[in-house]
Amino acid sequence: MILRSSTTYKKKMVVAGNGLFYPIIGFASCLAFIYMSFGDLRLNFHEEAQLPFVKRNGTQFTLEGKPFYINGWNSYWLMYHGADEYTRPRVREMLQAGAKMGLTLCRTWAFNDGDYNALQVSPGQFDERVFKALDHVIVEARQQGIRLLLCLVNNLQNYGGKSQYVRWAWQEGVGLSSSNDSFFFDPSIRNYFKSYIKTILTRKNTLNGIEYRDDPTIFAWELINEPRCITDASGDTLQDWIEEMSAFVKSIDKKHLLTVGLEGFYGPKNPKALTVNPEQWASRLGSDFIRNSIIPSIDFASVHIYPDHWFHDQELEENLKFVTKWMLSHIEDGEKELNKPVMFTEYGLSDQNKDFEPSQRDRFYKTILDVIYKSAKKHRSGAGALVWQFFVGGMDKYNDEFGIVPWERPSTYGLIIEQTCRLARIQGPSLEQRNLKELCSQKH
Repeated sequence: MILRSSTTYKKKMVVAGNGLFYPIIGFASCLAFIYMSFGDLRLNFHEEAQLPFVKRNGTQFTLEGKPFYINGWNSYWLMYHGADEYTRPRVREMLQAGAKMGLTLCRTWAFNDGDYNALQVSPGQFDERVFKALDHVIVEARQQGIRLLLCLVNNLQNYGGKSQYVRWAWQEGVGLSSSNDSFFFDPSIRNYFKSYIKTILTRKNTLNGIEYRDDPTIFAWELINEPRCITDASGDTLQDWIEEMSAFVKSIDKKHLLTVGLEGFYGPKNPKALTVNPEQWASRLGSDFIRNSIIPSIDFASVHIYPDHWFHDQELEENLKFVTKWMLSHIEDGEKELNKPVMFTEYGLSDQNKDFEPSQRDRFYKTILDVIYKSAKKHRSGAGALVWQFFVGGMDKYNDEFGIVPWERPSTYGLIIEQTCRLARIQGPSLEQRNLKELCSQKH
């Protein structure tokens, strides 16, 4: 905006200098214009540089020394849609919509391995067009006052995932096993992933010239979405992988926070496996919330909330009771076991459930947001929650059974904004929440 107005001003000055002023006055005016223009640019770059990193102090996220509680969302698809010119406007539309709701964090994929619009087309080989789409997502998020939680790989097959790495190793004749879990123990695949991590973290954004590891727009890195290693229920294989990869990330980037990407299940040796896990199967997935999260190079714990997928015979009321118990258990762990923040990085309720009504989703959301608010009021470890997931209009074919366009249902939209406003009353608005006073004075 500064550049556009300055250019218009410059044209006016040249005309005036040529036609109405003495040459000396025209020259002085041009000098004044140059000073003002570069002064504006200098201040603008200075302001960009002053965006603070989110940090951690014990069980709290902090922003400029103050507690920072998060109300946010998932839009996994931002880079994918940013890669094509005709879908790129959706990136700005979604981030603007999030900012309009006063949200501060969006979780999204910083991977697409060997798929359509792949970022990594083969081990260590990247599509620059798609990398520029990720550049665009980061710059657009900064402009809208949104921070990003960037996930580095998928445990699931969507967008490549660990199975794509296993196929690459198998195709190149270096794979030890065709099991998808060899992603965690095969040395060649570990090296593939380390190379990927290094490339992402040291990427120099083509739009702002900032390396990703130096950009405070990025809130944190997430190692992997929903890791499971069912071939080793003891959890040793996954634990070794998390220790190695988290240390590797920190060797390159000491400025950003780091999380695993766990669903939150307790392992077989944890007493809560019997009292809190949804069912017995949850302790046999090779993950363990406490053991995986307590690693020193992991800065905060992540938990997901999908009771309707974890239980197949429970009614809504039972699921809501479980949600409260599940969240309070993990918040307690953050306080007593981990001394780290706990963020509920995905929560969703399926619209494919029998007798589903949108009002059920509102009750589900409210239950989760209330737990976070009460935790924040007491300055406990419940650091925030991210709904799965938000879309903009015209994206029905990309939706799953959880996605919504939030402004299409006023009651849901109002719940999200109410959470923004009551968290702001506890911590005060962040610098990026430009519209908060007006937003929170409205009735929704």
